[in-house]
Amino acid sequence: MLTCIAIDDEPIALDVVRFHANKVPFLELKQTFVNAVEALAYLHEHPVDLVFSDINMPDITGLDVARLLPPGMMFIFTTAYAEHAVKGFELNAVDYLVKPIDFGRFLQAVNRANDRHTADQKQANGQSAETAKAAQKTLFVKDGYDYVRIDLDELLFVESEGNYLMFYEGDKKVVTRMTIAEGLAQLPATDFMRVHKSYIVNLKHIDKIERHQVLVGDKLPIPLSPGYRDELLARFKQ
Repeated sequence: MLTCIAIDDEPIALDVVRFHANKVPFLELKQTFVNAVEALAYLHEHPVDLVFSDINMPDITGLDVARLLPPGMMFIFTTAYAEHAVKGFELNAVDYLVKPIDFGRFLQAVNRANDRHTADQKQANGQSAETAKAAQKTLFVKDGYDYVRIDLDELLFVESEGNYLMFYEGDKKVVTRMTIAEGLAQLPATDFMRVHKSYIVNLKHIDKIERHQVLVGDKLPIPLSPGYRDELLARFKQ
């Protein structure tokens, strides 16, 4: 659901936006304003996802409104003057609707806003997941009927054998039913990397990178495939 407000010094223009918005299932028009200053004050207390704004208004123009909106808040200009379109898009407007606004064109604009909102949410959720994973210190894996805690700081490497993974943490070895792709997805990408079709290593424990192998822990040799070698070297050059 996209929440929105509309700003226009012409009440009839606001009626048009309200009429169109009521026909869009994913759009919720929270409020309309004939005064841009009052609208900005409202947004300070009640942020929304999208703002419809006329451009030619007294005291504060729609362009000024767009510049004063909180970062990330989307806006669509609604105006009778098409010559302002370039300035609108320079401010990263979602769209520019020329009055009189027909419903088809309105729907096209809000669909574009909805697509942008969905993409931004996915990106934010992905970044949150990566941040949480980077801070991860332990991992619980099933070993037989039990769940065993793996200390990721102490985990040296992971070896795959069919549909089973073997986690090597110091002298401890934990075996669980899991593919290497599934195991890699649960490990923080900042510290762990696949170096072979059957091996994932903890970058913190690599002592030496040789032509066809890496040495970890007490100089344990782990195979290094040519396809992963350049990526591995690049990780240490960052």
